[in-house]
Amino acid sequence: MSIKDKKEMYKDIERYATFLRLPAIRKYFEEEAKESSTRDVSYEEYLLRLLEREHDLRQEHAKQNRIRLAGFPYKKYIEDLKVEDLPEDAQKKLKTLSSLEFISTGQNVILAGNPGTGKTHLAIGLGIKACLKGYKVLFTAVPILINQLKESRSEKSLRAFENRFEKYDLVIADELGYISFDKEGSELLFTNLSLRAGRKSTIITTNLSFERWGEIFKDPVMTAAMIDRLTHKAYIVNMNGNSFRLKETREWMQKQ
Repeated sequence: MSIKDKKEMYKDIERYATFLRLPAIRKYFEEEAKESSTRDVSYEEYLLRLLEREHDLRQEHAKQNRIRLAGFPYKKYIEDLKVEDLPEDAQKKLKTLSSLEFISTGQNVILAGNPGTGKTHLAIGLGIKACLKGYKVLFTAVPILINQLKESRSEKSLRAFENRFEKYDLVIADELGYISFDKEGSELLFTNLSLRAGRKSTIITTNLSFERWGEIFKDPVMTAAMIDRLTHKAYIVNMNGNSFRLKETREWMQKQ
């Protein structure tokens, strides 16, 4: 085959790979062809190597897409945690939580404690790890979630929103307790978290102990029902401890 014919053939391969949305094959077919020629491998092995690269690229894109769609405010990985700075109870349960078995069993995780102890970092780290393992994840602050539920109700699209919300493998509801809710907001949050109970996992971060949840929901009956459903067979992690943010601030000020 002449050099000119080979160039035309390569152009055709690139064109077909682009049309068929095979970016790895388009990018690597020439490199793999040269490698196969040097090593004198079979056509089947050449094809297999190309398909493996296409598969690996798609898998990586899918992982990054799940992380993007989850809506994390920033990326924090479990590996970034300074384990020694976590509260004692979190240190003890970190290995178990990091296994993500709680997602496959539909169990909840409640991270409760004072601000600055790593609740959100830990929740995001678990969420990103879940995305990398193929789970569909949603991160949302509780006040934002309630506003979305209210807007969906007013726009008569609440059922569609609830259907999507119910299907996430893991929902991270951050900052429960920083803002109290009106009756409508409390009822909507209760309904949607209850729909997931026992089937799909929810991680909740809160700065309030359970006996203070009545300050958020106002209704004692609803509060009791909410705690009962969320804590059933849940991992409850005591996140009370020294604020690592305050520690970092002090260290930063000492360097000035």
